[in-house]
Amino acid sequence: MRSRLALSTAALAVSALALTGCVAGEGSGGGAAQAGASGTAGGGSGGTLDIDFATYNPLSLVIKEKGWLEEELSDEGVTVNWVQSAGSNKANEALRAEAIDVGSTAGSAALLARANGTPIKTIALYSQPEWSALVTGPDSDITEVADLAGRDVAATKGTDPYFFLIQSLEEAGVDPSEVTVQNLQHADGKTALDNGSVDAWAGLDPIMAGAEAEGAELFYRNVDFNTYGFLNATESFLEESPELAQTVVDVYEKARAWSLENPEETARILAEVAGLDEEVATTVIEERSNLDVDPVPGQDQLDVLERVGPILVETGDVASQDNVDTALAELLEPAYAEEATR
Repeated sequence: MRSRLALSTAALAVSALALTGCVAGEGSGGGAAQAGASGTAGGGSGGTLDIDFATYNPLSLVIKEKGWLEEELSDEGVTVNWVQSAGSNKANEALRAEAIDVGSTAGSAALLARANGTPIKTIALYSQPEWSALVTGPDSDITEVADLAGRDVAATKGTDPYFFLIQSLEEAGVDPSEVTVQNLQHADGKTALDNGSVDAWAGLDPIMAGAEAEGAELFYRNVDFNTYGFLNATESFLEESPELAQTVVDVYEKARAWSLENPEETARILAEVAGLDEEVATTVIEERSNLDVDPVPGQDQLDVLERVGPILVETGDVASQDNVDTALAELLEPAYAEEATR
């Protein structure tokens, strides 16, 4: 796979025009690190790229470890500032505040953010994971989803595990109102399960894989309830720094090719960052990550998100289905990934 460091001038112009004005009045607010100030605007030089890394996004860990972005951008005088995301909800918060230019989330979380007015675009996919399941302790009497009625369940709202829980309950005929959801960040949910503060946990890998190795039971799995890994960028960043955005996607494709050829080394990097045994990290990479996915966002992702959309409205996370429909029409920007894979 060859690296392409910039879109053609014409393609960049089309992309920028398509992005301009998608959400009126947003994208120019005073965030913690505005893309206009930190990015490389209009093909110029200097500035800072603020980008996240996350243990649920193995490609980000490889790119950070290898220093590939720094290498590509050194001649441009661009500094790479890495910010860790503890979950999709935290990545969304940083994108909304423009504290990062590019952030990784689950597809459901990207749709949620866009439907609630965050001006982001999905510029690539980094995985098609089975990263969420419902988890209990080794001595629990919970064996199926129906057993969750009247119980306390830890889940991080605004993330795939939370929407996995809601879909699972509805499939089992359990009204979500019958379950008390404790809104805890992923690692805190695992701790709550360990100390008995909750009866179950909607888990997220690689934390979930670590819990499983310690004896926790994944009592319900369903790959169809997991959404893709979305790489998102703020509209202001894409408008002002399209060449820099292209470089990010190109490097992601380099990392994907390398990771597929080097799964053991990818697992080692994950283990080191996440504090896992390499055997556990290997399970995450080789059995539950699926990095060999078409990076171009398109209809397959829309089909998945169209199933999730009504749930966002039912749970009160989005005001209306109209907001969801508008977000579905505006969220995906495939031009960068298309260019990277030519």
